[in-house]
Order: sequence, then structure tokens, then C-alpha cells
Amino acid sequence: MSLVKLNIKGISYSQTQNGAYALILNEVEGERKLPIVIGAFEAQSIAIALEKEIKPPRPLTHDLFKNFADRFEIVVKQVIIHKLVDGVFYSSIICERDKIEEIIDARTSDAIALALRFNAPIFTYKNILDKAGIYLKVSPKEKEETEESIIVDEVLGGEDKPSGPKESYKSYSLQELYTMLDGAVASEDYEKAAKIRDEISKREEN
Repeated sequence: MSLVKLNIKGISYSQTQNGAYALILNEVEGERKLPIVIGAFEAQSIAIALEKEIKPPRPLTHDLFKNFADRFEIVVKQVIIHKLVDGVFYSSIICERDKIEEIIDARTSDAIALALRFNAPIFTYKNILDKAGIYLKVSPKEKEETEESIIVDEVLGGEDKPSGPKESYKSYSLQELYTMLDGAVASEDYEKAAKIRDEISKREEN
């Protein structure tokens, strides 16, 4: 299976679930986006790694892992999002020490937080992107304006947002879900789009 390189497009706050964020990955040589719902701590850690000028007074957990790895000459070579089951992404961290390669299982959010700290590339398999990737239809001008946009202010603010109702999509038909998915993508509500996409994936697997 062929690998597809991804970069980080942005992070947006969940409008429906307190403490959740949508991490948006973008294929490097294409237009598809891969939204992944992550927790507040992981979102903050990723946002801090993206904002190079921000230095926490004490190392975060992922910074501690990086310091530990550096001390023992362990290098993270790459991260691969290798599986998608029931809306959950599974990832592997490819490490190297003394020219010996090891593969470590990890949550995708942790793997990406570490990849940023090691300047390691992020990949997924083409079949996963075919299944879970979404297209965002924008004009060339809008694409240029948003190409480097990263939503981090709310992530780094440290204040909890009021929780909203957790919407269930089980009662909708597939046709309705596809319509809702198009609407969520058009309004750039990636977290909602990810949840709808996951419900669609579950239906189509059965």
C-alpha cells in the first residue's frame, strides 16, 4: 500500500463537545483533508509545538519524551497513521537508535505531537485517505488566504468552553449524512464533519 504524506492544516475547537478539538491534516500533494478529533491536552501540546516562540516554563509530557529520547540518542524518523476502525485512527511511531529501527504503537494525537518535536514527517496509507479524507471546495483566492492558517488562540487560552449537546447521527439516513457532511465541510466545521464521516464509515463497513 502506498503512503501519502500529510501536513498540519489547523486545529479548531469543537462546537459540540466540551474539551474536544479537531486536528486537520492535509495531504501534501492533493486537496483532501483528514479531520481527527483529539483531546484538549493533546491539542495544546500540538499548538505549542507549532508556535515555535512559545516555551512552557516546565516541559510538557511530549517535551519530556523528546528530552528523554535525545538523552538516549533515540530519533523519531516518521509517524504513520496505519489503521482506521470504527472512527478511531491508529498510529505507529518509527524510531531509530544505533541504526536499529523500532515500531511503537501510539495514539494518533500523541504520535503527531512527537513528530512535530522531532521534525519527523507524517504519513497515512492511501486507502485510509480514500476512506476518511474530505474535500474542501474553496476558490484559489480563499485557498491562498487560508493556506497557512492555524487556529491556536483558543487552544492556548486554557479556559474551558461551555459544553454543548453531543449530537448522535445514528437516526439519519446515509443520504442525509452525506448532505450534512457537505454542509459541515462548506462551513469548515471539521469536527462535525469528522463525526459524520465516522458514522458513514461505520454504516458502509456493515
